[in-house]
Amino acid sequence: MEQQKLWVEPVGSIIMARLRGACTAEMLKECQERVLALAKDTQHVKVLYDSLELDAPDIDLVLLQQRLEAEKKVSLGSVPLRTAILVPNTRIAFLARIAFGQFGEGQYRVFYNDMVQAIRWLEE
Repeated sequence: MEQQKLWVEPVGSIIMARLRGACTAEMLKECQERVLALAKDTQHVKVLYDSLELDAPDIDLVLLQQRLEAEKKVSLGSVPLRTAILVPNTRIAFLARIAFGQFGEGQYRVFYNDMVQAIRWLEE
C-alpha cells in the first residue's frame, strides 16, 4: 500500500499539514485548499507544515507556493495565519523562506527537526 503523500487535519487548535515524498503542483494546490477550508470552518489561525519527509522541490513549485500564499492572504482577509514550517535540512529551509518569506518573519517561522518548539511558537 502506498503511503499517503498529503495529510491535512486539525490537531487541537492547530491545522497540521504533512507533506511527504516528491511534491507536485497538484499536491500544493490541494494542500492549500484543505488548509483554507479548515481555517474557515474551524476558525483556527495556526498552521504547522511538516515537511520532514518532503523531497526538496524545484524552484517552480517554490514560486507556486509563494503565489498560493499571496492568494491565501487575500482569501482570509484580515485574519492572518501564523505558520510554522518544520524542515529536515538547510536546503528545504531556504526554499521555505523563499515560498513564505514575503509575509515577514512575524507570520511564519522555520524550525529544523523540532516539532515541539514549532508547536510552542504557534501556541504563544
